[in-house]
Amino acid sequence: MQAIEVHNLRKEFRVQKSREGLRGAVQDLFRREYTQVRAVKDISFQIPQGEICGYIGENGAGKSTTIKMLTGILVPSAGDIRVNGYIPHLEREKFVRGIGVVFGQRSQLWWDIGVIESFQLLKKVYRVSEADFRQRLNELVERLQLAELLARPVRKLSLGQRMRCELAASLLHNPKILFLDEPTIGLDIVVKTEIREFLKQMNQRYETTILLTTHDLQDIEALCSRVIMLDDGNIIYDGGLEELKSTWGKGKEVILQFTDAVTMNRLHELTQGLEVQWTLDNDRSAKVWIPQEKANVSEVLSRIVGVMSIEDIKIVETNTDDIVREIYKSGSAEVKSEQEAGQQGVKVHA
Repeated sequence: MQAIEVHNLRKEFRVQKSREGLRGAVQDLFRREYTQVRAVKDISFQIPQGEICGYIGENGAGKSTTIKMLTGILVPSAGDIRVNGYIPHLEREKFVRGIGVVFGQRSQLWWDIGVIESFQLLKKVYRVSEADFRQRLNELVERLQLAELLARPVRKLSLGQRMRCELAASLLHNPKILFLDEPTIGLDIVVKTEIREFLKQMNQRYETTILLTTHDLQDIEALCSRVIMLDDGNIIYDGGLEELKSTWGKGKEVILQFTDAVTMNRLHELTQGLEVQWTLDNDRSAKVWIPQEKANVSEVLSRIVGVMSIEDIKIVETNTDDIVREIYKSGSAEVKSEQEAGQQGVKVHA
């Protein structure tokens, strides 16, 4: 079953053009000129029930605009949307009962009242029964460690505490789909790790579908099996995270610590015929760069391990941050043809 279905989705905004100088400002008072800006350009995708999908892109790529259309905040200019079988902006009352939303820079909690009072107001908004509310609240308080926070006004919470409460607020009515827009922005690593673990547990227990937009690609690596990448309103990649790494990863670096002294000539001799690059840190430590599709780690190590005494080995892959940065910088998302990508189980959109 598809939790989210998007077909040829488009969003255009009418933006005023400002003329330069004092004369232009006066003209703008009497006769304004407008231009059409297309923020989302006829995109299509489907997300099945229970999947955690990362929705990533640079600032201005159209991520938040898409989320706002999927949650019914914005009306699409064209295209079709179905979320839990509903059209978000047309079937608003029924639709919102099945979704939860967390915007990292906006709060759904009331600033000057206690957290528990905000939860009780949300219970009425979503028409949750008292029994279901108590059961759900007890579970969320335990899992997110909120017991000491319930009586505090929201304005007295730290950012990490508030985000834990925001997550609880979005899940009080047990939604089938959770939309997260920058949920870990500004949080320290400890709180980020706690939130990631909580989201994984909720997904596994309730099969909650999660659509996550973030600039922190560690969130993506920790949570998502699939990534949709947006650039200038277009989808340029839709596939698995591991396929993304294998398709655009440049290679791997292996760091070796030797028991005895080693020379560069000896290392080159042992890996002769392989397209690898060695760097000698000192006489007992060396790094070898293994380019993607030129050689593999097991072949390089098999030539070294059987001949030389090794104390330690560390394999370093190109991280997701570097890969995504390279895609946006060099346009390498178009390097692989549709046919080539299809053989690797990935979908690439030019």
